[in-house]
Amino acid sequence: MLTRRQFLASSCAGIATAALAPGYAAGADFAGQIVEFVIPFKEGGGSDTWGRFNAPFLSRYLPGQPTVVVRNVPGGNSIAGANRYAARARPDGLSILGTSASTQFPFLMDDPRVDYDYQAWRVLMAYGTGGVCFVSSDLGIRDVSEIGNVMERELLYGSQGPTSLDLVPVLAFELLGLNVRPIFGMSGRGAGRLAFERRETQIDYQTSTAYLRNVVPLIDEGAAVPLFSWGILDEEGRLIRDPTFPDLPHFGEAYELAHGRPPSGIGWESWLAFFTAGFPAQKLLVAPRETPDDIVDAYQDAVVTMKQDPEYNARKLAALGTYEQVTGRAAQTMYELATNVPQEARDWVRDWLRREFRVNLDS
Repeated sequence: MLTRRQFLASSCAGIATAALAPGYAAGADFAGQIVEFVIPFKEGGGSDTWGRFNAPFLSRYLPGQPTVVVRNVPGGNSIAGANRYAARARPDGLSILGTSASTQFPFLMDDPRVDYDYQAWRVLMAYGTGGVCFVSSDLGIRDVSEIGNVMERELLYGSQGPTSLDLVPVLAFELLGLNVRPIFGMSGRGAGRLAFERRETQIDYQTSTAYLRNVVPLIDEGAAVPLFSWGILDEEGRLIRDPTFPDLPHFGEAYELAHGRPPSGIGWESWLAFFTAGFPAQKLLVAPRETPDDIVDAYQDAVVTMKQDPEYNARKLAALGTYEQVTGRAAQTMYELATNVPQEARDWVRDWLRREFRVNLDS
């Protein structure tokens, strides 16, 4: 059996090197059809940005050039929309779901609200991303090296919920020693950012897509200060700086600046495990498992072809950063990353959630 580091190394290498040639899916034809691209979050967040970036290219390159419409179905930190999709979607290629780590984490944690099963879906495309933590300029710090100046101050953070993707930043804040109080119930990261813009919260994070689009202008205006990115994994499974944000330290570097030593221990290992599931393999485009091969091939071919489109390449960096969208074997590898969290890390996080937030996932 592979160790976790071996699995990460092979997975990251597979993502970096895997390629898929077009499969010439002659059997599928969506002419005159409408494809519903379900995003289980409100408008304005990273998932919504990702979906709306991809929709017109899928429309352009799917056979018959169907109209691809993004439909936002928010609720329950994406659980409501994913549950609804699982119950209603037909295997005809006319309804696809874009999931995020906020969809994956409750599934991994056996959240009793979850009625969907990733094993009941087929992966069409996958996308890893990063994220950046930032604070209000009102705090008077210039970068993460001055984070010690706000250690004792209570900072409010607008959160979707403790078992959503926000598990990664909330646990990170605790590991850093920050006094952050999450305000749960945000309908998405877009809502969290709006609370930050209204100065109702003082610390926030956004995935790379939403950060590039919505937060960089706040930084340029002097309203926000970037602290660190989460980082990315190299081919050995080690945390390194995110190439989209090369001037920002990654979270491990921020930890060392705060504590004077590199991170270690079960808390750090658990954070790293959920970070891996949540960011290098964050977004998955799925369809019901019964979807015929010719339809799956049509979507995979569309992804391969759209990545060669000059307009796609001209817009991608600003919209999605440096991260690659992949399909075929590489997408399957990312799916395995997204659903591979060691039981020890799951148990530790469940205990932490129970202790810190009275979240009992056993009921």
